[in-house]
Amino acid sequence: MTDAARLADSLGSVLDGIGKVAVAVSGGVDSTTLATLAHRRLGTRTKMMHAVSPAVPPEATERVRALAVREGWHLEILDAGEFEDPRYRANPANRCFYCKTNLYARIQPIAAAAGAVTLSGTNRDDLSDWRPGLKAAEDHGVRHPYVEAGIDKAGVRAIARHLDLGEIAELPASPCLSSRIETGIAIDPDELALVHEVETFVGTRLRAPTVRCRLRRAGLVVELDEASLDRLGPTERDELTARVAAIAKARGGERPVALKAYRMGSAFLRPAGS
Repeated sequence: MTDAARLADSLGSVLDGIGKVAVAVSGGVDSTTLATLAHRRLGTRTKMMHAVSPAVPPEATERVRALAVREGWHLEILDAGEFEDPRYRANPANRCFYCKTNLYARIQPIAAAAGAVTLSGTNRDDLSDWRPGLKAAEDHGVRHPYVEAGIDKAGVRAIARHLDLGEIAELPASPCLSSRIETGIAIDPDELALVHEVETFVGTRLRAPTVRCRLRRAGLVVELDEASLDRLGPTERDELTARVAAIAKARGGERPVALKAYRMGSAFLRPAGS
């Protein structure tokens, strides 16, 4: 048995002990892999829950829908309602707590009616960071099978390859679009649409594996992986920033644009001592 097969079996054993499950599927590699293995292992005892909102890239929803058809999932699409919550829209440092609180509050009644336990795709590596959303999960009795099986991000990708999930196994990390908005700047659907348009344009133009469009008080910052950034000469940099500025202007606002090396979570202003 390969290492990936052993990891998949360990995860499957955790799922066997839970019984009926409702998997919160965002469309990223973690939750999508969990949903796939859960359905293949538990069959009709599984239900997949995917939330749509202005903060969820449409390609993530398309990915979930396509896999649901291919795998035969029982999929329910819902609106988590976080944009109706002024605490979330205010974009405090613990914004993710309010996001997940709204999400799980919508999922839990559906899961409970089916006698199912809500599952997340949180993996062991996530525990090393400050993640307010984990408190919301605790409040709602959400379980994290990867954590229970001792599986980290590398293990998740290994399981995804073992399940023949193809390009899903190699998906780069891509938090929700609201993570691109600097802490304290209100979350606005139009701004999220701008962020997504810029990231799509730059990613396609440069074929860059990592692109983040950060909305800061000082303007827009497009962050690229170092290899992609280093390939840009002075003229290409000027052309790229001009095009991004034009996209922003077309959406109703002139903003200065800068290019920088990617830094994880750079729009997040973490409170001291947290």
